[in-house]
Amino acid sequence: MPVVDTLSLLERARAGDEAALDALVARYRPALVRWARGRLPVWARDLADTDDLVQSALIKTIRNLDSFQPTCEASFQQYLRQAVRNVVRDEIRGARRRPVTAGIDPDHASDSPSPLERVLGRERLARYEDALARLTAAERGAIVARLEFGFTHRELAAALGKGTPDAARKLTQKAMGRLLELMRDAAPVE
Repeated sequence: MPVVDTLSLLERARAGDEAALDALVARYRPALVRWARGRLPVWARDLADTDDLVQSALIKTIRNLDSFQPTCEASFQQYLRQAVRNVVRDEIRGARRRPVTAGIDPDHASDSPSPLERVLGRERLARYEDALARLTAAERGAIVARLEFGFTHRELAAALGKGTPDAARKLTQKAMGRLLELMRDAAPVE
């Protein structure tokens, strides 16, 4: 079965091709669910679960598909990730407006990370995101699809318009090397 690149599917979906739209959703939904899992804090959860958040993001994305202007193969996955982030932010804002309904047991230890652990995690995340922003669009797309979405090399080849899974694997390896080098250069000196 020939691999159809994301940009071609996007164009067909914009033209009203339901099969192309279904193919896009089928290609990106599982990876979005994997990527979104755990992004919404427990305290902000209502009745919505990860699948609901991703579904909401996909619906909003599909409604605005005509206004989306891709710049490269990886643009659509970045657009979808941003849509999920926006839905998570909306859920968090909504949770902050809801009244607290249960008291807190002072004898129950928290499972969440300490402030120091959160700060150290934020520093690493900041280095990762800074290094990611300094990569080319193709390298960035490969890393995000592989690490954050958990794409297989076959899925990666389809998403990035690479001819073979091996070509996608090689691009990802090269991009990972550059990413690690940039992160190492940005690491604080101890």
